Amino acid sequence: MYISDVKNMFPALKRQVYGKRLVYLDNAATSQKPESVLALYDELSRKSNGNIHRAMHLLSNEATTAYEAARDRVASFINAPAREEVIFTSGATAAINLVASSFGRAFLKSGDKVMVTEAEHHSNIVPWQLACKYAGAELAVLPVSERGEIDLGIYEEMLDEGVKIVAAAHISNVLGVVNPVKEMVRMAHERSIPVLIDGAQGIVHSKVDVRDLDCDFYVFSGHKIYAPTGTGILYGKRKYLDIMPPYMGGGDMVGTVSFRGTTYAELPLKFEAGTPNFTAQACLLPALDFADMLRSDEELGAMISSVEKEIVEYVSEGLEQMEGVTLFGRGAEDRSNKIPLFSISVDGVHPSDIAQIMDKMGIALRSGMMCAEPLLTALGVTSVLRASFLPYNDMEDARTFMTGLQKALDMLKN
Repeated sequence: MYISDVKNMFPALKRQVYGKRLVYLDNAATSQKPESVLALYDELSRKSNGNIHRAMHLLSNEATTAYEAARDRVASFINAPAREEVIFTSGATAAINLVASSFGRAFLKSGDKVMVTEAEHHSNIVPWQLACKYAGAELAVLPVSERGEIDLGIYEEMLDEGVKIVAAAHISNVLGVVNPVKEMVRMAHERSIPVLIDGAQGIVHSKVDVRDLDCDFYVFSGHKIYAPTGTGILYGKRKYLDIMPPYMGGGDMVGTVSFRGTTYAELPLKFEAGTPNFTAQACLLPALDFADMLRSDEELGAMISSVEKEIVEYVSEGLEQMEGVTLFGRGAEDRSNKIPLFSISVDGVHPSDIAQIMDKMGIALRSGMMCAEPLLTALGVTSVLRASFLPYNDMEDARTFMTGLQKALDMLKN
C-alpha cells in the first residue's frame, strides 16, 4: 500500500475545487473522513437510530452496542486501564471545560495555582481562567522558547507547592512542536501535582499510551482523527473522576432522583448527561481502526513516517529560505520534535490574502489567530498562515503548497 492508496480511501480528497485538484492542508482544524467512517455513520443513521441506554427495542440496543463498542475501542487505542475512565464528550473543548469545572470545584481554593503554557489553544486557557476566578486561584503561565520549545528547567522552578494542576498541549496547534509531556508528568508527579494533556494534535501525530505517559487526564477530539465532528474523549484517572462532582445534570448521569436529593450513576455515565451524539461517537471505532492500521502495518507505517520527515525537512527549509517569511515553531535543530504543521507570517502581506489566493489554486489552508491569541501576541503577530499535513498528504501536496505559496506571494508583492 502507498500514500496514494491511503488518499483514495477519502472521498473528499477525490474532488476538484475551482477546476484544480484539492490539496487539503487544514488538517489541524479537522481531518477528512475515510469511507469506512462515512459508511457506518450512514448505516447507523438509516437503520439503528434509537436513543441509547433507555429502551428495550432493537434499534436502541443496536445503537447502544455500537456506542459502547466505540468506548472499548478508545480505551484500547490509548491503553486506558479501564473503559470506565473513558468519558465521551462533544470534543476536546468540552472535555477540558468538564475537568476545569469539576476539578476546580473539588480541588481548587483561594491562593492555589493552575499552570498552563504560553502556547495553549484558547480551549486550554479560558476554562482554567474561569475555574481560577470562581476559586480565587491564579493562572501561572509557562513560557516557550524562541524555537517553540518548553524549557524543563523553568518548568521545574515554577512547580511550587501552590500549583494544583498542570494543563499543557501535547503538540501546539500553531508551533507544531512535540512537547516533552512524559517528562513534564514525571516532574509534576514528584510533587504530587496532576497533569492534563490536551491531545487534540497529539492523538493524530503520536502513539498515545496513557499508562506510559501516566497523565491524569488526556483529552482529544474525534474529528481531528478521521471521526465525525461533535465527538470527543476525556480520559481521566478514576481516583480523580470519583471525587469530582458531575459537570452537568440530567438524564443518564443519575442513580436515583428525588426532591430530597439525587445520587449519581457510576463512571463513565456520571459525566455523560443527556442524549449524546451516539451515532457520531460510534464512528470512533472505524476511525481509530483506520488510524491504527496506518501505524500497525509495518511497511505502510515506515513509509508514512519517512514521508512526514521528508515533508518537514522540505517545507521547513523552503520556508526559511523565502524572503520575508517567518516560520514559527522550528523545534529542535534536527527537527526531531517537529510535526508537518507550519505556521508562518509574511512581511507586508496579510495571511488571509494568501489563503484566499491559494484557495483558488485548490489548496486549502487556515489563516487567522488559530485560537491562540496570547501565543501570537508573544510572537509579535496578529495572524498567521497555517499548513498542516496528515498521512494522506504526500510530497506532491508539499510541492504544490510551496509552489502555490511562491506564486501567491509574487502576485501580492508585485
